[in-house]
Amino acid sequence: MMKTVISASRAVASVLGRGQQGLGWTIVVVALSLATWFEMLAVMGDMDEGPGTPLHDLPTYLTGWVVMLTAMMLPSELNYITAFAGMLKSRGSNPITQTQRMTCFIAGYGVAWVSYGLAAYLLDSAIRSFGLEFLAWNRMGPYWAGAVLIVAGAFQLSSLKNVCLTGCRSPFSFFARYWRGGNVGAVLMGARHGMVCVGCCWALMAVMFAVGVMSPTWMALLTLLMFAEKVLPNGQKLATPIAVFLVVTGMWIAISPDTLPLLKNPLLPSMSVSHVH
Repeated sequence: MMKTVISASRAVASVLGRGQQGLGWTIVVVALSLATWFEMLAVMGDMDEGPGTPLHDLPTYLTGWVVMLTAMMLPSELNYITAFAGMLKSRGSNPITQTQRMTCFIAGYGVAWVSYGLAAYLLDSAIRSFGLEFLAWNRMGPYWAGAVLIVAGAFQLSSLKNVCLTGCRSPFSFFARYWRGGNVGAVLMGARHGMVCVGCCWALMAVMFAVGVMSPTWMALLTLLMFAEKVLPNGQKLATPIAVFLVVTGMWIAISPDTLPLLKNPLLPSMSVSHVH
């Protein structure tokens, strides 16, 4: 993975030097995301235990969360990253300054999503500490997971989702309104945009916790959905189809989870040694 990142960094430095900011940062984002995906797939192996996959200790979880953010969220930020690079260039920033500002912007963006991940971890820990056995997969688990998907589908059609998604699709309007200079300013802008992005995608990310936080299939699917609605032309029109997909899938999980191809049954002995004993 590091070799890919180093190669991408050299490539972007060369491209930035020729004044092609958008192309340079696109190369970085694509290379870093692909490298992270390959790394995750190699490391995850059989770690996916389906719904209820344990989150492990906090340091391990946060490390994995940052890696997942790199793989899942960076691609959907291409419009903001390229717009920010172009605006930095138009303001006379040299390639070194551009790289510093971009790093700070992405770091600020990451703070918002790490905060979300930490909140999710604390909620999961609280639920487990109360020993809510009725949420086990052989009891109410499928209904709980299905309900999360149905709520996520309903949120897709909400006014809050529409406002946040519009913000995620409007980088130039965002920078025109909230521009701040310097590295600290870049961090603050990244954090502000990150909060809007969390507001837009929190429900889709919650789906991952419901169906299995270590599932590469669901991670890839959610990545594609978020990229499509945030980056593709007319992506906002996908809100309703995505909502229908989530609601139907949620009902499927609640009624007949074993027949859903995308879902891994956490009760199968092969999924985890702990389920055998």
